[in-house]
Amino acid sequence: YLEWIVGYLCCESYAHQEIITMWSSWEALKKSKTARFGIPMLLLVVGGSFGLREFTQIRYDAQKLKKKLDPELEARIKAQKNPVTLENEYERLRSINLDEWQNIRGPRPWEDSREYQQQQHALQDLQDARHKKGP
Repeated sequence: YLEWIVGYLCCESYAHQEIITMWSSWEALKKSKTARFGIPMLLLVVGGSFGLREFTQIRYDAQKLKKKLDPELEARIKAQKNPVTLENEYERLRSINLDEWQNIRGPRPWEDSREYQQQQHALQDLQDARHKKGP
């Protein structure tokens, strides 16, 4: 039995020759540009796609959680909403008086806004006083 083990481990054994063959093929593989650059690139692309899938899944899961409402509350919200129709919007816009508007000039970037506002208030007060006196 001992002789068999020694023969198996001996340099001339089949297992040793197989190890040497594998080692030489490993050395050849290490010198190959495909193995040095292509395989890592392929692993990066494939692994990156799986990683990105996980991150994008988090995004969709978070959106699902935000959209979950209590069905009772959702029904109340839908009942309270008034549908916007063209006729309702037309009536709302028709009720606005578009003839009485005032163009108000805002301060320029180089002007002091507080000082300009005070001037505007003074002019407004002056115009109000003239309108109160009447013609």
